[in-house]
Amino acid sequence: MLPIIQTPEEVQLATDLALEVQAAATRANELASAGTASLGGLGAGLAAIGAGLGIGKIGGHANDAIARQPEAADVIRANSIILAALVEGVCLFAVVVAMLLK
Repeated sequence: MLPIIQTPEEVQLATDLALEVQAAATRANELASAGTASLGGLGAGLAAIGAGLGIGKIGGHANDAIARQPEAADVIRANSIILAALVEGVCLFAVVVAMLLK
């Protein structure tokens, strides 16, 4: 059960307490949003780095495969382009999700 406020001093004290709680909640919200924004940028950067590494591996191994079997170059090239596009799509999705979470 809540206490009954009777005097003007109690009203002023309750008002001051409510304003302090509101200010503390506002500061906590600002700190939380600042931390989340930097983490969203970090997630987007990591997704881009991961995609770059993945596409680099695809290209490097495709070149190795073409060097070993030049007659299969067309099939290998087509497959590596499709794989690179899929990796790029996953990277784009990860970047969008990271930015939406901030």
